[in-house]
Parts: sequence; C-alpha cells; structure tokens
Amino acid sequence: MDTRSQPILGEDPRFLAALEHVSRLAPINRPCLVIGERGSGKELLAARLHYLSTRWGGPLVKVNCAALSETLLDTELFGHEAGAFTGAAKRHTGRFERANGGSIILDEIATASPMVQEKLLRVVEYGEIERVGGSEIIDVDVRVIGVTNENLKHLAAQGKFRADLLDRLAFDVIAVPPLRERPDDILPLAEQFALEMTKRLSRQVFSGFSKHATQQLQNYDWPGNVRELRNAVERSLYMSDDPEGPLPHIVLDPFAGIWSETKADFATPSTNTLPAIAAPSPTSNTTNPALDFKAAIRDYEITLLEHAMHQSHNNQTEAAEMLKLNYHQLRRLLEKHDLLPTR
Repeated sequence: MDTRSQPILGEDPRFLAALEHVSRLAPINRPCLVIGERGSGKELLAARLHYLSTRWGGPLVKVNCAALSETLLDTELFGHEAGAFTGAAKRHTGRFERANGGSIILDEIATASPMVQEKLLRVVEYGEIERVGGSEIIDVDVRVIGVTNENLKHLAAQGKFRADLLDRLAFDVIAVPPLRERPDDILPLAEQFALEMTKRLSRQVFSGFSKHATQQLQNYDWPGNVRELRNAVERSLYMSDDPEGPLPHIVLDPFAGIWSETKADFATPSTNTLPAIAAPSPTSNTTNPALDFKAAIRDYEITLLEHAMHQSHNNQTEAAEMLKLNYHQLRRLLEKHDLLPTR
C-alpha cells in the first residue's frame, strides 16, 4: 500500500509533538530510528520522514527484516550476482540499489543477524555495498530509517545488536507514543475507522457509538494500539445487528467463548449458566389459574434478566448473548419489567 494515501490522524498533544519531531528531522539527511509499540503507526511516521525530506521525489523502499531468513535478507538487501549460489541464474538488484537517491525503511531491524548488521554498518558509514557473490564496490546514496519495537540500547548492552551500528543509526530517535498515552485520539480515530467501514459495508450512515461503546473505547488499554482499535471498530460494525442505530458494543476479543483461558483447547461451556427455576407450588387460588400462569412467567423472565445482567455486570450486549437474544429484544424486555440500569 502506498503510504502517501494513508492519513495520519491524531490531535493529542503527545502525538502532535511526535509529528513535529518528524518535521524537524525530515530535512536532515542522516540515518535515524523510529521506535514504538506494535500497531502504534511507526511505519507511517517513517514514511513521513521520507516524504517531508529533500528525497521525496526519490524511491521509498521498505524491507521487513523479520520476514526473511538471514540468507534471503542478505540477498534481498544487497543483491546477488549470477551463480552466487544454487538457483541464482541471473543478477539480482538488491533493495539498497533500488532505493538509490531515496530512503529505505528497515522494519523490525532488531531481528537482523550479526552478518547483516555488519553490512548495514558499512552502508550507513560509507555508502557502499557488495552484491552476494561479487567483488565490485557499489556506491549508493540512501537514507536509512530503522523501525523497531525493541529496546536497542538494551540489546546492544547484551551483545545482541551491534553497538557501533546503533551509534550510527541513532543520529536521532522518533518515539511514537502508544494509544493509551494519547487518550484524546481514541474517539476521533474510532469514528474515522467506523466511517470508512460503513462505506465498505455499503451502509448509508454511521449513527455513532452508544454510551456503553464509548466507555469501552475510553477505558480499554489498547495493547495493540491503533491497529487493534481499527480491528475492534470494524469487527463490531460488521457484527452489529442494527446497521442504522448507534453501535451498542465494541467486540474487543474475537476469541471470547472460543478458547479456554487456561489451556490451548476449545473452551468448555460457561459456568455462568442460567439459574434453575423451581416449579411454582400449588396455590389455593384455583378460580383463576391464568393469572397465576402469567405471574409465574413474569417472575421467571425477571429472574432470568436480573441474573444475566448481574453476570454481565450490566453489559447488555453480553447479557443478550447469554440469553440467546439480540440486543433489541433484551432492551424491550428490560423496559417491559422496568429493569433498565439507571445512569
């Protein structure tokens, strides 16, 4: 996907400070690092460094270092000559040559092997590469942007990442704040994702989030950050039974009810079973048994509703699932018996 087509959304002061940092660093033609938790938007900010720089008209090449073995990453980054190894029938131009005059984003750079790190150091230091199986020195003019969610200083202290490479890459470091530290952005981002998903679902309108859904969005920690937020909002919209009303509930865990929390097998039936209801004892009122029947049904409904609401901590969507009802059926029953939670 062309990163130029992806908007960078956020108004929280901490996120705006990170964007300002990117704007200051972008014109400085030096290697750098972008760090942050998974799903926080590191790749978007790394691409922004390129497009705000004087290299914006040159190529932007991205490599996921974690997705390739040591040998494949070596040849993918630096290329190889024909006959360099079995199956190398012709010369392969590596990513650094293709990025000449532009920038290269090395995603998950902490996973690169010591051998690849040594070659990266030479590129950063001298702007030189050699294709695998070749002896020709090739000059390249590439800005290196390393991206990681690892603590590279800690890895360097342990000898797991080259300290001299870290010194070269860390001319400056952009830290992308996690979503939990930019709470002012949660609802605007969620609304934008919901609007985009509404269009993909060919629905006419997005009616917003219910009070409960809003509380879920604001109270959750979002360990997967913006990526998890997008997935949760899109999942909840497509699963919603009412495409025209406010989204009642955010489905945070798609595995809920499928996998056991204690072992890697399918979950056993929930222990939150519905309460057993004893048959009503005979009464002395035999002249109008229909009234007794209606009262027993009413009491049974109230007992089931109260139990489900208690077990779900007043989460109406979960209570509806427990009772095998849809959300609106549950709402009507709660209204009928005056059991709607007070706000």
